[in-house]
Amino acid sequence: MKESLDLLIFGAHPDDAEIGMGGTIAKHTEQGLRVGVCDLTSAEMSSNGNVETRRKEAAEAAERLGLAMRSNLELPDRGLYLLPEYVERIVLEIRKWKPRVVFAPYWEDRHPDHIACSKLVQEALFNAKLRRYIPHVPAHTVQESYFYFINDVIPPDVMVDVTAVYEKKRSSLKAYRSQFEAAGAGNDYVHTPLNQGYLERVEARDQLLGQQRSVPYAEGFISKLPYLTNLF
Repeated sequence: MKESLDLLIFGAHPDDAEIGMGGTIAKHTEQGLRVGVCDLTSAEMSSNGNVETRRKEAAEAAERLGLAMRSNLELPDRGLYLLPEYVERIVLEIRKWKPRVVFAPYWEDRHPDHIACSKLVQEALFNAKLRRYIPHVPAHTVQESYFYFINDVIPPDVMVDVTAVYEKKRSSLKAYRSQFEAAGAGNDYVHTPLNQGYLERVEARDQLLGQQRSVPYAEGFISKLPYLTNLF
């Protein structure tokens, strides 16, 4: 039997989790927690790179962040819809790894796949706890779920100070050379928002979030339930 995870992060594409919460991942893995990422697609519709390249880059980023596991459901890129079979695949992933906390992209974003990923994970979180849904696989109830930002940001419900591990986030993002490096132009190279200063904008966003609580870098999250604490 596989060991359960403390945190399981879902993303539509390899690099989504790193963009939104690479620092939070690194902070938890440094503390010895088991963190995993599940990419729903292989990003086969990306303008630059290819499936094999993205697979290698995702593995490199996973190693740099200290992930306990990384999986890919190989659902169709730009074909993520709220279909029962897709929800079932995500439910099985949740039941397989039995995470304490699940993360997904925030449900408002300029990329339709990020929105679809958020909706699919929300459906799967509900179904994963129903014992009569796929009854031959034991149900699992996730304790907490949060939503991270990729492109569009609103005031967060919760922030994590990632200053001490920010270099690890930078390193994980730099693993995706096919997406973020502007160099190496050729016949198959296309200018996209990702290779025109995107990483600098991600870092500026994390700095602006941190400024709200006087820390150099922070990552923000949305919760659909009130944040509960025992102490102030």
